[in-house]
Amino acid sequence: MSTDHAIDSKIQVVLIDDDPHLRQALSQTLDLAGLKVLSLAQAQGLATRIERDWPGVVVSDIRMPGIDGLQLLEQLHAQDTDLPVLLITGHGDVPLAVQAMRAGAYDFLEKPFASDALLDSVRRALALRKLVLENRSLRLALSDRQELSTRLVGQSPPMQRLREQIGALAATRADVLILGETGAGKEVVARALHDLSARRNGPFVAINAGALAESVVESELFGHEPGAFTGAQKRRIGKFEFANGGTLFLDEIESMSMEVQVKLLRLLQERVVERLGGNQQIALDIRIIAATKEDLRQAADQGRFRADLYYRLNVAPLRIPPLRERGEDILMLFQHFADAASTRHGLPGHALQPAQRAMLLRHAWPGNVRELQNAAERFALGLELELDNQEATRGPEIQLPSANAGLSEQVENFERALIAAELARSHSSMRSLAEALGIPRKTLHDKLRKHGLNFTSGDDLE
Repeated sequence: MSTDHAIDSKIQVVLIDDDPHLRQALSQTLDLAGLKVLSLAQAQGLATRIERDWPGVVVSDIRMPGIDGLQLLEQLHAQDTDLPVLLITGHGDVPLAVQAMRAGAYDFLEKPFASDALLDSVRRALALRKLVLENRSLRLALSDRQELSTRLVGQSPPMQRLREQIGALAATRADVLILGETGAGKEVVARALHDLSARRNGPFVAINAGALAESVVESELFGHEPGAFTGAQKRRIGKFEFANGGTLFLDEIESMSMEVQVKLLRLLQERVVERLGGNQQIALDIRIIAATKEDLRQAADQGRFRADLYYRLNVAPLRIPPLRERGEDILMLFQHFADAASTRHGLPGHALQPAQRAMLLRHAWPGNVRELQNAAERFALGLELELDNQEATRGPEIQLPSANAGLSEQVENFERALIAAELARSHSSMRSLAEALGIPRKTLHDKLRKHGLNFTSGDDLE
């Protein structure tokens, strides 16, 4: 549905009646009451103009040429059963009134009716509509938060902030630049931004610019017309055009040539694409999510990346913290991936031994979540848990953040990580969780509160 002809969200009442005198009188009544009204002589095409979350109500005569009030009610409720529809008639047809109410009409008014009766019914319908939309929004927000917690596992402050930022940005139309090291989960974040946005029903197209040969990158992204170059025998739709109405995720953007960067900048500014060898400008409704593992500002200073493109992309940056900055999530993530792998392979789960937990926490994880997931997969398959410990002491750039912390702080971080990892396992009650950790329930309550952790089992009776 084109939003160009959609009913404005500021309109509170759509009034349909084929009698011009009555339509004018009712419009004036509603207008004098301070309500924004759109009056129409017929219902033809109205259902396609009202979006699902439009915040208004519909008032319609029943007996009209073309589409009558009952048919309109059926069309409107096919896309939103909660939309209040008030039907009016001058025939005093009680069976028709009963039929309308059974079909889901909010109210039924018989002509002639007092202005106050119409205003009272419309105001009650608007109040109900507002409540329905607020509840719908709250349910969606709760669902989004739960989905993010499932996709981006972790209770560390950096991960909590990342989920909050994704939730805030997903609802906007802004292009996003994701910054993160190799294996940090850039495509997972990009997919979450798409799936939690209004574009969720549109295409999500992911492309790794670094994996494309220089000779085909422009054709892949922008498409081409027949004869655009040697071997171009037929038209090809590029990734940008293919993603129209949805989201394009462009990873390793730092690997793009300067020539392609110029075209990308133009696309971001004008929202049009022109196929190679063609002259037609194709308008795009698209969101661009770019990702890089490099410092683009530094690359721009060194002349390896266009500064204007960097500033255009950097409006909404989103940094994914490396795993070494979220040490308390390591055991939780490992157990999450190991349990998933055990289920996938039909194998019994394994519990980590204290020495293995210590090994995981000491490791610097230069490959980030991807490296940890691979280690968890091997562990689930019953293979020996081996890590390249040389990486853990390779140099300052990969040291754990707690390396300079005092003993007390390191002990607290370790304690929080152990509790968080045990929370990731299945426990039916606080009692079983406390027993697994080997501490009294009262102590467990205190430590959960101290570390900002939550026990979410519905069976907790403690």
